[in-house]
Amino acid sequence: MQTTASNLIITPLPAFDDNYIWSIEDVQSDSFIVVDPGDAQVVINHSSRTQKNLCAILVTHHHADHTGGIAELVNHFGNLPIYGPVSSPYKGVTHQVKEDDTLDVLGFTFNVIEIPGHTLDHIAYYNDQQGLLFCGDTLFLAGCGRVFEGTDHQMHQSLNKIMALPAMTKAYPTHEYSLANLKFAMVVDGDNGALKLAQEMCQEIRAENEVTLPTRLAQELAINPFVRTHDRAVIASAESFKRRELPQSSEVFAALREWKNSF
Repeated sequence: MQTTASNLIITPLPAFDDNYIWSIEDVQSDSFIVVDPGDAQVVINHSSRTQKNLCAILVTHHHADHTGGIAELVNHFGNLPIYGPVSSPYKGVTHQVKEDDTLDVLGFTFNVIEIPGHTLDHIAYYNDQQGLLFCGDTLFLAGCGRVFEGTDHQMHQSLNKIMALPAMTKAYPTHEYSLANLKFAMVVDGDNGALKLAQEMCQEIRAENEVTLPTRLAQELAINPFVRTHDRAVIASAESFKRRELPQSSEVFAALREWKNSF
């Protein structure tokens, strides 16, 4: 399922079991960009279908399912600018970027936002003109990424940074985790009407093998327990899980993440 914003076309390219490689293209251009290409062949196939050439790669973090296809893509398309975090263990980045940097690719401007937690090098790419956020494995529909390298506090702060963006921003995560996230969210916050509706909609979408993403930040503010750590119902569920009071929102987040890890 493609999404279109003016002359911009964003296409999810399914990879592996549940990854999405996001293709970004201008309808008037003969080139396109991809975000986190873990699998080269699906990108090459997309190039063949659209008769467009890959012109740049955006990397959010170093995990292999986000970077594993890059070497083959460079071999296929020739030298490409590969944008990625300055602190990344992934050594294929040719253009290192950090917080507040801007990059212009294919006529689009992206602002770089550092969002450590899932990994220490994790960044997001934000286009404020169109309200687009490519957030890798940090924010998901009704969920968030596991905390592998950073701390719960870092992930909580990173999510707060994302949620400070305009509410109508469209977020493009890189995994189809929506149904599993919604199942957990319903256990945490089952009386939430907006959450019930989101679950019903996503179940229908997935039954047709369609993509549940992107999600708007406004929706996440209504349904995602990991960004609603000030909500009384979410706090009560987290405290029930930990069997103690959790006076800080960061403690609520940590409890939810621990709970979800074993859910």
